[in-house]
Amino acid sequence: MTTIRTRFAPSPTGLLHIGNARAALFNFLFARHHGGEFLLRIEDTDRERSTQQAVDVIFDGLAWMGIEPDEEPVFQSSREDRHREVALELLEKGLAYKCYCTPEELHQMREDAKAKGLPPRYNGMWRDRDPSEAPAGAPFAVRIKAPREGEATINDLVQGEVRVANAELDDMIILRSDGTPTYQHAVVVDDHDMAITHVIRGDDHLTNTFRQAMIYRAMGWELPRFGHLPLIHGPDGAKLSKRHGAQSVVEFREMGYLPEALCNYLLRLGWGHGDAEILSREEQIKLFDIDGVGRSPSRMDYAKLLHINAVWLRQADDERLTNDVMERFKKMDDVSVDETTRARVAALMPGLKQRARTLVELAESAAFLGRQVPLAFNDKAQKLLTPEARTMLGELARDLAAVPDFTPEAIDTTLRNFAEKHELKLGKVAQPVRAAVTGSNTSPGIDATLQALGKDETLARLGAVLHG
Repeated sequence: MTTIRTRFAPSPTGLLHIGNARAALFNFLFARHHGGEFLLRIEDTDRERSTQQAVDVIFDGLAWMGIEPDEEPVFQSSREDRHREVALELLEKGLAYKCYCTPEELHQMREDAKAKGLPPRYNGMWRDRDPSEAPAGAPFAVRIKAPREGEATINDLVQGEVRVANAELDDMIILRSDGTPTYQHAVVVDDHDMAITHVIRGDDHLTNTFRQAMIYRAMGWELPRFGHLPLIHGPDGAKLSKRHGAQSVVEFREMGYLPEALCNYLLRLGWGHGDAEILSREEQIKLFDIDGVGRSPSRMDYAKLLHINAVWLRQADDERLTNDVMERFKKMDDVSVDETTRARVAALMPGLKQRARTLVELAESAAFLGRQVPLAFNDKAQKLLTPEARTMLGELARDLAAVPDFTPEAIDTTLRNFAEKHELKLGKVAQPVRAAVTGSNTSPGIDATLQALGKDETLARLGAVLHG
């Protein structure tokens, strides 16, 4: 039985777009589901636009998403000799030909076609012409001979049966006049040599598939199975753009999304399987298959992604979250990143992660643990710290100072006893305390918050409010 082999083949010319990330995920899951192999190829033949920085962005993004290839990545630019070899073989077999058209002639062809209301394309000028008619030493491109009659059919795994009349295909260039292979040609040679059995990519490549199929058939190679994924649109149904929000993996990472959440959301964006919303990687591999992918474009739902991220955040390991928060603290000028702060964050993390939706929110909500007195207070905290509340905090501080074992239970008992003694609701006591020690009106449970700060720091922060 043939081993299923899929590939992700991005061009390193920019950021890793969310649509490409989904294609990588689908290829990875499809291969894993069928016990196959997932490969990575960097299509860097566009020398002017391809950059090492963009290559690193792809590698980092895929690693962050937990998508690891089963073999070393292939760089398309390293295989140009092989691409040329196949092009010349087609030339030798009479299945391709030399085209000596000048740029001016090609421009005139396009203008003539436009004038007749036809799509601009090559007219086959050198297809059946004797090369001896060409000027001596003139540069030439190599074009494949496209079939002129009948139609081509692709049984697409997502789109179903798709047909194109061969008359709509022109004799595309496979080798430029400078000897470099074109993208359409290089892709086919690489997929064949890498033994790719399934090509799963965006449906913006559907037209390319019919052009590339010409090379497979001319070489007598077996075509892989194709699956063309519908594109991701914005919430309004328009093409996803900057005005809708984040578009790249890097942006989502910087905004504090977990890779598990992003992958979970992308999987459900265009693929359906029952009502299950939160799926682990193991469950994804078990359940995913290409027949569950719909044909219609998906709409990016940022609110849904935020919800899924909050779910994954609550499930995440506390130490991992603490490490991330401490890294984010390094970008905050007023937050200490010493071991005391780390210990406080770790102690309060079980409560902090219940309230945050992103890692950015998590770090912001935990920042008070690393700030020095006097704290800055937000407006709501300021309103809570009335003269009466400050007087009350002075009395409460004495009771807290007398607590021998500063545990959540002991703190809770002290606060309740104080509220009862002064005939106050617990919230009338807890909220001013929260404002005084955090600078805000929100935090995890006040007993856990005070314990994380420790007795000395709690009393120091209450004292700063009294004497500020």
